[in-house]
Amino acid sequence: MEVAELGAEFIRNGPAFALPVDSDHKATELRLYSCAHPHMRAFHLSWVSLYACFFSTFAIPPLLPIIRDNLNLTDADIGNAGIASFIGSIFSRLSMGPVCDLIGPRHASATLSLLTAPIVFATSLASSAQAFILLRFLIGFSLANFVANQFWMTSMFSGRIVGLANGVSAGWANVGSGATQLVMPLIYSLITNLGVTSFTAWRVAFIIPATFQAVTALLVLVYGQDLPDGNYGEIRPRRANEKPKDSFLEVLHHGLRNYRGWILGLIYGFCFGVELTIDNIIAQYFYDRFDVEIRISGAIAASFGLANIVSRPMGGILSDEMAKRFGIRGRLWSLWVVMTVAGLLCVLLGRVNSLAVSIIVMCAFSFFVQAASGLTFGVVPFVSKRSLGVISGITGSGGTVGSVTTQLLLFSGSSFPKETGISLMGAMMVVFSLPVTLIYFPQWGGMFCGPSKYQNAIGQDYYLLE
Repeated sequence: MEVAELGAEFIRNGPAFALPVDSDHKATELRLYSCAHPHMRAFHLSWVSLYACFFSTFAIPPLLPIIRDNLNLTDADIGNAGIASFIGSIFSRLSMGPVCDLIGPRHASATLSLLTAPIVFATSLASSAQAFILLRFLIGFSLANFVANQFWMTSMFSGRIVGLANGVSAGWANVGSGATQLVMPLIYSLITNLGVTSFTAWRVAFIIPATFQAVTALLVLVYGQDLPDGNYGEIRPRRANEKPKDSFLEVLHHGLRNYRGWILGLIYGFCFGVELTIDNIIAQYFYDRFDVEIRISGAIAASFGLANIVSRPMGGILSDEMAKRFGIRGRLWSLWVVMTVAGLLCVLLGRVNSLAVSIIVMCAFSFFVQAASGLTFGVVPFVSKRSLGVISGITGSGGTVGSVTTQLLLFSGSSFPKETGISLMGAMMVVFSLPVTLIYFPQWGGMFCGPSKYQNAIGQDYYLLE
């Protein structure tokens, strides 16, 4: 009889979880030192896998002074390669959202990482500028794992802490873009110390990021779980008798017509997109402008990306805390303020002439621009429940569109120096933070007004903010 009662309880409430959960079995706490299945295991697998993708994508910039000499690259070639890496990311991020809606974040993430890992390895075989640009384009596809990361966290963690979960997972993963600035020159130096020639050593070094990315993808595939109650392939048969979900085209339609997603994509383009651009140019900027050696410029550039371990999670925490006090209005106001401050610091970064002051301003700028990215994805989960993947894809791809735009306009064969381009990029951030004022939720309001008296959008279209 006791066994039967336990079975009935399991059917009613689902399995027991190590973390407290809400009615959808999403965790209401984030325990960073736990690997409890399924919530925290998914959290750690997700950020480590995305970390590997960032590490691979940005393994090239710190070695560019060597690669440039070996492949006889011009400044235009280097700029075009940087743009190419983000163009690949645009299309893959835009499609990754619907793919996550269709097959789940686990398979989507692991498959993409396994497909792009051999391309990272193939970087060691590049012999011309054209091959180099093509490889950077293809490697850029791996950054679409960011969309799977944010989708996975939103599927596992309650709306009360979704800003924190998204901020920490993406922030820790983005540290890969800084760590590679420090680690790849060290790997290169170790290989050259073994007697390997310079033009061979940089090629051998790419075995490390390629292997790392493949291993983390396999871990996601073997140990991950899409949802608190199981994987997509298991949940769907279990829900066969329930009311059918929207079709793929309906999900896509609802997501694409939601103007809030497009505004968040624009905002993300000029916070995370600017971050990507800085990751791509900052090592070479300090190397050329202040005449520091490659390991020093790599270490300085690394500090920009490494700030993600604190700054992006702080953006998520701020978003959640402001929501508790002021609702969605708090999330929107904090996003605008932080992004505007980041833009002003970016303007300043391009105008200072001292190495020490430049490093200080860069560190302050890194904190605010990365926090703005965390704040953006503190809003994303509340835009559309039915089309979460599509909205995540639009926003995520906006980040790479912004990076392509800034690189193309300001750093690809431009007639003015990099420091001027950096200041102009900051001014663009300030201007393009303004559309956040147009975001309005009928049931919660916007930055300047409260909820509408007569609102029809409930439940199915949006999460309830609690």
